[in-house]
Amino acid sequence: MLFDIIIKSFWSGIAAIGFAILFNVPRRTLLAIFTLGALGGLIKFTAMKLDVGIVFSSFLGATVIGFIAIQMAHMRKSPPLVFSIPSVIPMVPGFFAYKMMLGLIALTNMENTDTYIQTLIETVNSGAKMMFVLISLGTGVAIPMLLTRKESIKKSQYNKKKKAVT
Repeated sequence: MLFDIIIKSFWSGIAAIGFAILFNVPRRTLLAIFTLGALGGLIKFTAMKLDVGIVFSSFLGATVIGFIAIQMAHMRKSPPLVFSIPSVIPMVPGFFAYKMMLGLIALTNMENTDTYIQTLIETVNSGAKMMFVLISLGTGVAIPMLLTRKESIKKSQYNKKKKAVT
């Protein structure tokens, strides 16, 4: 069981590097992105093995990634989103999106009412899980950035130099 979680976490880190390269991030950030992707996967898959739901497991992984990405951003002199977004993308629930799309296609040519209702229920269930996981990933990355922000944008140095237009 532990070996399976470690392998999945390793591949989450590799996928995070792939997305980071796709987004053309600086080379100096790749090792940190791999580490964050693997750590997020480790937290998500460990929580799922402990019978925590996929939505909350994804939220936990994304929140940890969000907090550590802020620290990495200070250390590597890059924006936190450079670290957090590629690290979170491997946690996107492609399986549920795939099941939802297959269900929608299957619904187009069903004639049996009982089969139609069962397929509709499974399709809506997969779509709802996918949407809630995506919402939890976005929220998990955003909350640490909102909590650690030191001042409002209205009080920043940029706005002090600029006069308000009335």
